[in-house]
Amino acid sequence: MAEAVLDKAPAATAAKAMLSVRDLHAWYGESHVLHGISLDVAEGEVITLLGRNGAGKTTTLKSIMGIIGKRRGQVTYQGQETVSLSSRAIARLGIGYVPEERGIFSSLSVEENLMLPPRVREGGLSVDQIYELFPNIKERLTSQGTKLSGGEQQMLAIARILRTGANFLLLDEPTEGLAPVIIEQIGRTIARLKREGFTIILVEQNFRFAQSVADRHYLVEQGRVVDMIPNAELDQNIDKLHAHLGV
Repeated sequence: MAEAVLDKAPAATAAKAMLSVRDLHAWYGESHVLHGISLDVAEGEVITLLGRNGAGKTTTLKSIMGIIGKRRGQVTYQGQETVSLSSRAIARLGIGYVPEERGIFSSLSVEENLMLPPRVREGGLSVDQIYELFPNIKERLTSQGTKLSGGEQQMLAIARILRTGANFLLLDEPTEGLAPVIIEQIGRTIARLKREGFTIILVEQNFRFAQSVADRHYLVEQGRVVDMIPNAELDQNIDKLHAHLGV
């Protein structure tokens, strides 16, 4: 099934994948969660992983980032195999992970949260570029990190990773629990990053939001990719989405 799914991807994606995942398995302790995930992401693309809770979407991101206990398979980033690398070494390649829980420290100010992770490589965005992209952050630098609204915390979490030098972003449920007006702002931010050449894998429950930002969508079910839908074909596959997502 995975190979059939990949055959539906644009030829340029398979031929020039910035990230290629093949037959990826992952475990939490004795629990086998991923059962052979395969996908490709081209440079400058935004792709989404769509699926029900527990389908394996977050585990896929953590496996790519190397922050899960046990994984097996092939993950290749810009021609380099990464399954054998530590999460720190993967970060140095330019991959950054923004977890659903955001990880904002209540004991630190907004500025201290932003500056906390080390800069691990050239690239990403400078602090001035971050302030231009996220003006709310610049206005709240001395505030306690957790005093920010949910949307501002999400922006701070993304900004913090961009400052490290990452140009390939793994975003886990960035719109979860946010008001519609903030979701629109997050969407504009993702579109801006795409225009500036960033590559993004987005885990998302809201497929209408996903449709507004993504090039392609991988449907994940029980730890496997079961289909890939180009964004232009999302509406004509609405019945399939209802079946897989339960929406």
